Amino acid sequence: MVSDGDREELRGQVLATRRREYDEDDVRVRPGKSSRPRTRTRPRHADAVEGFVTAVDRGRYTCVLPGAADDAPAVTAMRARELGRKSVVVGDRVGLVGDTSGAPGALARIVRIADRSSVLRRTAEDDATTAEGRLERVVVANADQLVIVSALADPPPRTGFIDRCLVAAYDADVEPLLCLTKADLAGPEAVLGYYAELELPYVLIRPDSALDALRSLLAGRISVLVGHSGVGKSTLVNRLVPDAARAVGRVSAIGRGRHTSTSAVALRLPPVAGADDEGWIIDTPGVRSFGLAHVSADSLLHGFPDLVEGTVDCPANCPHTAEEPACGLDAWVAAGRADPRRLASYRRLLASRAGEGDPRGEPDPRNPGDPPAGA
Repeated sequence: MVSDGDREELRGQVLATRRREYDEDDVRVRPGKSSRPRTRTRPRHADAVEGFVTAVDRGRYTCVLPGAADDAPAVTAMRARELGRKSVVVGDRVGLVGDTSGAPGALARIVRIADRSSVLRRTAEDDATTAEGRLERVVVANADQLVIVSALADPPPRTGFIDRCLVAAYDADVEPLLCLTKADLAGPEAVLGYYAELELPYVLIRPDSALDALRSLLAGRISVLVGHSGVGKSTLVNRLVPDAARAVGRVSAIGRGRHTSTSAVALRLPPVAGADDEGWIIDTPGVRSFGLAHVSADSLLHGFPDLVEGTVDCPANCPHTAEEPACGLDAWVAAGRADPRRLASYRRLLASRAGEGDPRGEPDPRNPGDPPAGA
């Protein structure tokens, strides 16, 4: 039998055990995920080799190495995580590490993007207040020349689209070149007369004509081809680069082309006699609109150099709209110093930036006739 004294002694021992103080040896600290030491120092990748991006497809980038032979295998690469949100587009010059042999199954990494000499952009719409207008898309990088391909018939030329491409070219500091296809079906007088004040360089293309004049303008340069579907852009690419095998479509009964090119791709031009660098052409998918929401209202005017001098007499902060009675552009056109259709096109672009009118700045595509072609 346990006495009262023994019971009290046992109770004291239990309480003493409970009151024992713990020290650091009794505590186990498990490091968390965020406690891993980090550094801002990034590898220099001094051994990276230079590459030129020729195609982009679902996170894989096709690159060619400088000085590589025409039949050398292309390098497939992925974008390194350290690049963050920087996008890689066709025309970029990049630094490559890893397996750059181009062998089947080989995969390199893009660890560096060189500074771009030019960036050609477009948006789906003009109005920056819409989601489509705010979505800015880089078409290509490092282009020297924008070749605007337009058919003279089937489908008819749309100068509204050409005007937009000119604005984008001047904004990107890229030289424009007008390429008029299907010259066997219609004459170029109406279109060339519309751009007479700009001294815009152009070439005429017929199905049976030689391409020597165009090849000389493309040699040694990186040229981007843009145009509506059905204007013969893919046919032209196949003639310039016979190995390209770009898909060719047909024009529908209502004069609307079908999309045949589905992604931008850079193609090396065949060698030309007397040229050290044969050059590259970048074929882009056919587009129905070329949004200019990324271009400021002031820069928009520089796409119409024939109208710039007419704004000298405009009041400060002139909106250049038809509702502004003091705008000097109306008097400039009335004096015969610019084509009134050019002023109308410029003001349509201004209106579309404000969310008014057709965002393409041209007639409905179901009736694709263009005023300059018939006026």
